[in-house]
Amino acid sequence: MSKKGCLVISLDFELIWGVFDTVEIKDKTEYFLNTRKVIPEILELFKRSSIHATWASVGMLFNNNWTEWNCHRSKQEPRYANSKLSSYLYGESIQKFDFRDICFAPELIKEIYETNGQEMATHTYSHYYCLEQGQGKESFRQDLVQAIAVASKIGIELKSLVFPRNQIKQEYLKVCESLGIQNVRSNPDNWYWKDTSASGLSSKIARTADAYVNLGKKSYPFSDLKAKKGFPLEQKASRFLRPVEGNSSLRKLKLKRIKSEMTTAAKNAEVYHLWWHPHNFGDQPEESLLDLSEIIKHFEFLRTKYGFQSFNMMELGNKVI
Repeated sequence: MSKKGCLVISLDFELIWGVFDTVEIKDKTEYFLNTRKVIPEILELFKRSSIHATWASVGMLFNNNWTEWNCHRSKQEPRYANSKLSSYLYGESIQKFDFRDICFAPELIKEIYETNGQEMATHTYSHYYCLEQGQGKESFRQDLVQAIAVASKIGIELKSLVFPRNQIKQEYLKVCESLGIQNVRSNPDNWYWKDTSASGLSSKIARTADAYVNLGKKSYPFSDLKAKKGFPLEQKASRFLRPVEGNSSLRKLKLKRIKSEMTTAAKNAEVYHLWWHPHNFGDQPEESLLDLSEIIKHFEFLRTKYGFQSFNMMELGNKVI
């Protein structure tokens, strides 16, 4: 096993499919168009500093248009008790208005995949919610089958998965492994990450506060990564990179904590897994890129001083397995 620490980055690439149940699409047009513009700039920052990353994409983004979207529906769509969570029903309601560049992004997927060190992974086909009432194991399987199918059409083999809204169901991990998924991102061990489908105020407050105050160590030793037969390798997330704050003091404090946690991982030869959504850069793209540049600059310092490494999820999994 590696004697040097590593930074793992994963991004949940969703566009509208990750938030359709919480926003009005007409109010978020500029936000998602900004997201499309900022992704090539993120890739450029990664290229300059040889940063490797995993991009977990919602499978619906692979479609070119609504005709393809209608052809690529899962054989068994989830039937959530709360129908507002269905991306299929949502798509039916908006396709007459088009919104093509907010719903589909095959061009960006191609650009990501062709950039050195970038892994294209899956965020399920339909942004599937594993802990919601009404869905089941077979509809999850069919959803993942569809995600694999649309990716394979353009020569992409999916080896890693990030569960939408971090809703992990242990019995579904075997489904992932049976379909060739070797790595999944799992949640931190902290109590406030135990049930991501819960809406408890204390958990929400703790997750927010965790970005600014010390609520426990975030990096972890390579020995925590243990592959179990019949299951994909679970790679714990360490830190969510929150969107740029309006308060400059909180923004500085957030970046200070991330850099301090990275330093701990580098000094102790541990894993530090940073994640976010590309659309988190949609409101303030220039400031967001500045924050990312600061994080990458600190990574470069740690790489020089401690041999800190950059892995995507598949690369880390290959080292462990």
